[in-house]
Amino acid sequence: MRVAVVHHAVDPEAPADEQDVLDQAAAVASALEALEHDVSVLPCTLNLGYIRRDLMTYGADAVFNFVESLHGTGRLIHLFPSLLDAMGLPYTGSSALSILITSHKILAKSRLQASGIRTPSWVGPFPPDGSGDDVFGAAKDVGDVWIIKSLWEHASIGLDETSIVEGRSKDVAAMLPQRASLLGGACFAEGFVEGREFNLSLLTGPEGPQVLPPAEILFEDFAPGTPRMVGYEAKWDPGSHAYQNTPRRFPEGGEDGPLLHELTQAALRCWDLFSLRGYARVDFRVDHQGRPWVLEVNANPCLSPDAGFAAALEQAGIPFEEAIRRILEETVGIGD
Repeated sequence: MRVAVVHHAVDPEAPADEQDVLDQAAAVASALEALEHDVSVLPCTLNLGYIRRDLMTYGADAVFNFVESLHGTGRLIHLFPSLLDAMGLPYTGSSALSILITSHKILAKSRLQASGIRTPSWVGPFPPDGSGDDVFGAAKDVGDVWIIKSLWEHASIGLDETSIVEGRSKDVAAMLPQRASLLGGACFAEGFVEGREFNLSLLTGPEGPQVLPPAEILFEDFAPGTPRMVGYEAKWDPGSHAYQNTPRRFPEGGEDGPLLHELTQAALRCWDLFSLRGYARVDFRVDHQGRPWVLEVNANPCLSPDAGFAAALEQAGIPFEEAIRRILEETVGIGD
């Protein structure tokens, strides 16, 4: 097939979190070529007419979608797959609607809560957009500590120690206007769950979604009082203490067996709830009582060779090329 690998345009001077999409595109293009497909890597800008022309000129049979933002904002992430829907061109990963709902973190949390899936309560958003209230979600039972997060942006944009705050919900709501400009223009506060952190990756398979081995992020050698969280430095600054002391491990049953089973079942429920396709990742915190809380549902998570999804594939014994083959074949309906 002729497969267009399309990513959002990246400025050469952009920070590491934005440059990462180029690594993803290169890795997937290489895998597709090894699978004997014709591949063209194309950048996408806010001028969707250009990418439409480029796709038609190339004669793409399918698109591998790596457009994670447009014009520097994640709130436009759904526009490119919406264009592909209008063109009738198949594309990898989740639909435009699923991407929109999961990217707007409060819309996602509202759906989780309505479905009985445990997710921390929240305050916001700011600016108000009709998706939330002053305090929304289940009765706040994770304490009086909050984490202020971007409403739309992923990759831990803007997250650091100052993101953790304490106080009543009204006091926390008053902090949001000061933080919004640092968090992509819109933010909210979420109850901070003290405890363990897990990421569960899912991959389409012949019998439905396959949950890959659950990964736990460890917090080693953190000074007393330092929040145990995966902030921006932990993801993107190799020289930082947080980056060097948040290794990933894959626990195997034993004492954690019941917890891992519960996490797996919750991840599968999220896949169905949000009508995910191809591949996904669900991020959890597990409190000191052993209760899992869904933090985020990530449609189309990072596929860089050094990212968590690739590590979970390796742990499962699934070659990267095999995963790309599965994702592409689901896209074009092979095996349906």
